Amino acid sequence: MPKPSERMTALGPYLFSAIGAKIREMKAKGIEVLSLGIGDPDLPTPDPIVLELIRATTDTQDRDRFRYGSDWPLEEYPAAVAAYYRRRFGVELDHKTEVVPLIGSKEGIAHIALCYLDPGDVAVVPEPGYPVYKIGSLLSLARTYVLPLDPQRNWTPDLDAIPREVLAKAKLLWLNYPNNPTTACVDRDFFQKAVAFAKAHNLLICHDAAYIEITYDGYQAPSILQAEGAKEVAIEFGSLSKPFSMTGWRIGYAVGNSEAVRLLATVKDNIDSGVFRPIQKAAVTALGLEESQWQWALEIYRQRRDWAVEALQSSGIPVEKPKGTFYIWAPVPDGFGGSQEFAQFLLERAHVAVTPGAGYGPAGEGYFRLSLTYPDDHLKRALDQIVTALKSA
Repeated sequence: MPKPSERMTALGPYLFSAIGAKIREMKAKGIEVLSLGIGDPDLPTPDPIVLELIRATTDTQDRDRFRYGSDWPLEEYPAAVAAYYRRRFGVELDHKTEVVPLIGSKEGIAHIALCYLDPGDVAVVPEPGYPVYKIGSLLSLARTYVLPLDPQRNWTPDLDAIPREVLAKAKLLWLNYPNNPTTACVDRDFFQKAVAFAKAHNLLICHDAAYIEITYDGYQAPSILQAEGAKEVAIEFGSLSKPFSMTGWRIGYAVGNSEAVRLLATVKDNIDSGVFRPIQKAAVTALGLEESQWQWALEIYRQRRDWAVEALQSSGIPVEKPKGTFYIWAPVPDGFGGSQEFAQFLLERAHVAVTPGAGYGPAGEGYFRLSLTYPDDHLKRALDQIVTALKSA
C-alpha cells in the first residue's frame, strides 16, 4: 500500500470519534457508561418538519424529488433562509447570490478554506474552539494561527494582539458565538468591532452561528450580518441541526458576502451533489414555523442547564449559568493534573464520559465540557454519579 499523505498523518482521529472509542472500550468490559460528551439533541424533530419530509418524498407529482439536489436546485430553500434572516435579524439577503445551501454547516466550515487558502496562507482560529476550523486549514495545506480566548475577556479574542506579520499572510478569521465549547455570548458591538478589524486587514470573517437560536434568560444572540458593512467582509454559517433537532438530516447554509458564497458554491459543485430535495422542502417548513412550535425545546435545555450547574456547584466547581448553547463549560476541580486526567477519572470512577477541554486545543486545558442533549433521567443519573465520585475522591 502507498504511504498516506502528510495531511492524513497530521489529521489524526476526530475528537468525538476518540471519545466514542473509549466508551465502546468500557462497554466491552460490561460497564455501563453514561455519556455527556456529544452535542446531539435527544429531542424529536418537530412533527410538521417530519410530515413535510414524508409528503415531499411520496409526492409523485414531483418527478425531480429523487434527483441531484445541486443539478435540480430548490429555490424555495435559499429563499426561506433569506426570509428567516429578514424576520429574525432584520437583515436583507439576495437568496440567489448571498445564500448557499450546505449539507450541514460542518462541511461548509471545512470547505471555505479551499476557497481562499493556499500553502503558506494563514487562518486565524480561536482556541478553545471547534476542531473543524483548524482541520480546514490543514486539508488546504495552509497554516493556522491560534488566537487564545481569554476567560478574563468573557472568552473573546484580543484581535489587536495578532502579530503584524501574521496579519500580512492571514486571509480568514474564525469567530463563533454563542461559543462552543465555552458557551460565551456577545453583543452586536463585538461584531461591529470585528468587522472594522477585518476591513482594516483585508480579512474574511467566517462566523459559525450554529447555536444562534439556543439561548436563555431573555438573551437573543445577534447575527454578525447585523453589523454595519458586515456583508463586505463576512460569511456566516448556520445550521438547522440545533434549533430543530435535525442533526442527522444534514442541512445548513452559508450567507453573507456574495463572492465568498459564490466560491463556496463552486467548491461544492465540484465535490458534492447537493442536499436531498425532500429534506430541503422540510427545511423550508422548519424555517417557517412559529416559534412556539420549536422553542419549547429551549425550556427543557434551560431546566437541564440548571440541574447541571446546581450539581457541579454542590461539588465545589465554580460554574455560572450559560446564556447560550446546550453545554456546560466548567473548570477542572483542584487536585487533578488536567482535563484529560479528570475526564479519565470520571470515566473510571463515575462511569460518565465528558469532553476534556484540551480536546479543543491547549487553551482549553483546565476545563471540561458536558452536553445537555441527553434525556432527563440519563442526565440526572450522570450528574449524581459525578457528584458521588467527586465527594469520594
